[in-house]
Amino acid sequence: MAKQKGIIKLDGTIGGITFYKSQDGYLAREKGGVPADRIANDPAFQRTRENGEEFGRAGKAGKILRNAIRALLQNASDSRMVSRLTQIMVDVIHEDTTNPRGQRNVIDGEAELLEGFEFNINGKLGTTLYAPFTGTIDRVAGTLTANVPAFVPINMIAAPGGTTHFKIVSAGAEVDFENETFVMDSQASGILPWDATATAVINLANAVTANSTHPLFLALGIEFYQQVNGQMYPLKNGAYNALALVKVSGQ
Repeated sequence: MAKQKGIIKLDGTIGGITFYKSQDGYLAREKGGVPADRIANDPAFQRTRENGEEFGRAGKAGKILRNAIRALLQNASDSRMVSRLTQIMVDVIHEDTTNPRGQRNVIDGEAELLEGFEFNINGKLGTTLYAPFTGTIDRVAGTLTANVPAFVPINMIAAPGGTTHFKIVSAGAEVDFENETFVMDSQASGILPWDATATAVINLANAVTANSTHPLFLALGIEFYQQVNGQMYPLKNGAYNALALVKVSGQ
């Protein structure tokens, strides 16, 4: 892979070299590779097929999880979030010790590896919200709760320039990866001033199915606003909003 330089950027294939645009700029690479029918049928590529099946399964699982919390993701994600989440899902699948290679899945894997995943590299929860918080999952009751004790915003939130207000958000998701369905509930604090006045206790309880046997995910985030002439506007279209999985429970 090589980067294209010069004023004119190419897109297409010329003389066996493919030119294209990616997130890293304009690139070029030699056209080639193993024919698809050989990968699909040659015994020498059995491992490749197994890896491909599991990678596809990881991508599908990541999409289901993203759909489950899409209401919050619309306000907090980066351009590489999908690929980063897929890679973690691959790690989850690799922890499946029940099924043979190629048939391993998220359900029998280690979903807890997703705990701590940051959906927005440009605004991580871990380097934005310094106020202590706890995340708890009560599988029997079907409640996923984020609790943030009272804190002084200007001291405990690293807000981007232009911030005047913020909001704490959460989502609890029950995900059935096998049937590609989910149950989700989201909660949020009011829009609060980013100043030196202590907040009240923020307790966000999200309800899903009681006694669920599916993986449960608790996401916690913060959204920033700028007040202009009495109106609240999402700061920089949410570019620095943070959202992370703070608690995960497998089956």
